[in-house]
Amino acid sequence: MKYVNPPDSFMQDELEVEVLEDGGLQLLELNPEDPWLSDPREPVELQPGEVQVKYLTHACMELKLGQCKFLFDPWLQGPAFARGWWLLHEPPADWRERLCGADLVYISHMHSDHLSFPTLEVLSERRPDMPIYVGDTSRPVFWYLEQSRVKLTNINVVPFGIWQNVNEHLRFMILMDGVHPEMDTCIIVEYKGHMILNTVDCTRPNGGRLPPNVDLMMSDFAGGASGFPMTFYGGKYTDSWKAQFVRTERKKLLNYKASLVKSLLPKVFCPFAGYFVEAHPSDGYIKETNPKNTATDLNALINKQAPEVRTWTPVPGAVLDLGLALRDPTDSRAVTLPPTDTKVYKDSWDFERYVSEQNRAVGAEIFTFPGWIRFYYAWAGFTDYNLVVRVIETDEDFEPLPNGYDYLVDFSDLTFPAIRPARDHAYLELKNRIGVMRWVVLNGRLWDDLYIGFQNRIRRDPDIYHHKFWNYFQTGLPLQGPDWDQFLKTARSTESKDLTQNQTSEVNRSCSLQ
Repeated sequence: MKYVNPPDSFMQDELEVEVLEDGGLQLLELNPEDPWLSDPREPVELQPGEVQVKYLTHACMELKLGQCKFLFDPWLQGPAFARGWWLLHEPPADWRERLCGADLVYISHMHSDHLSFPTLEVLSERRPDMPIYVGDTSRPVFWYLEQSRVKLTNINVVPFGIWQNVNEHLRFMILMDGVHPEMDTCIIVEYKGHMILNTVDCTRPNGGRLPPNVDLMMSDFAGGASGFPMTFYGGKYTDSWKAQFVRTERKKLLNYKASLVKSLLPKVFCPFAGYFVEAHPSDGYIKETNPKNTATDLNALINKQAPEVRTWTPVPGAVLDLGLALRDPTDSRAVTLPPTDTKVYKDSWDFERYVSEQNRAVGAEIFTFPGWIRFYYAWAGFTDYNLVVRVIETDEDFEPLPNGYDYLVDFSDLTFPAIRPARDHAYLELKNRIGVMRWVVLNGRLWDDLYIGFQNRIRRDPDIYHHKFWNYFQTGLPLQGPDWDQFLKTARSTESKDLTQNQTSEVNRSCSLQ
């Protein structure tokens, strides 16, 4: 058996295998159950207006299910991934009332375009006891809640594949992703026997086993969410190579999503969870060179491959009446559009508020002591891996700062050499915008804010994707941030001793000269 990297895509480390005592290999076949088949319920005909799905923005949907309002993934203000992502669509003007007026909220995973602390800050001020439901992932969805200073008191972590009863007619079930089970989930909502499947961002939801013929299916569609290859430089990573790669990946994603819909044949399909834009002026290069699929593109392909599936392309404030859509797929009354003067696309963002908050980290006291580097990576805890990383603090244009930090980390033994080691080793060079990098370090945040947020530039030699490294810094960092108070206490004490010793030496030198 030989492990071969996929062509023209991520190059990964060779997979680790466990050899049995007799020299053989044990193969494990993932065969997840179909838990939604437990306790089946016969569908009851829906009345007009009984089940309504309202699109707010990005991945945020409001489901009216009888008298209950269920909200998905509310990202309604502020940026995501540090300052790299901003909302493309303007949320409805009454989004605060809708957020705080919901009966329950589902948050699929910890990425900040789904778990938006700027949005949840509004909720915590008005309804801190809102019932919020998340899956029991190994990386807790709300791992950052304490550091965020957002006060929420009713977070419910539920096991996978088990119906959660809301009332006699409504229940839901959270399922894990087969590719990223440590952090990603999707959801099935059932009301009076009618199923709504929301796969959100899952790469392979429930290991690929999903209920067919659901009444409504929703999924992401856009692509362009990865730092690869847009933030890479050197070697083959020319603009023309990136453009061709992006075109190919976008086409692959469209075909995959269309084939999934064709295989499941939902009665109605809605693409969402892709409406973001690299709006900050400093990210103009990414915005120009990182085009994304549109929901219209995907729905057009589905209409061609599976014409029996009704498709819905949402705009902010639009409402799908599921009962009408199921009764007659051609009924135009099933979708209610917002007023014609409704603002669809955002044309302004509160850059100053959020970018300034991150940039304030630049002046944090810890960075006056070079020892923060050793302290931070010791806290991170990643080692025993033959990789040397050079980290360079830069300005907005990724030009190294004269007074910024520029250092090497040898993760084979967690040392910090002055020059690259002579032994054979893999090498990464990371140019990070100083404000975001120091904000990430200061708050113990995951490096997704840098990587998915397009806030760094990356060169690697050889051109290999180090899954262990990136997966650790994107999902495996300690749940509690670095103890910078303890660091400062020690650093100040050490500096004080050094200063006293230097002053004593200077006095002695002066006396000897006299």
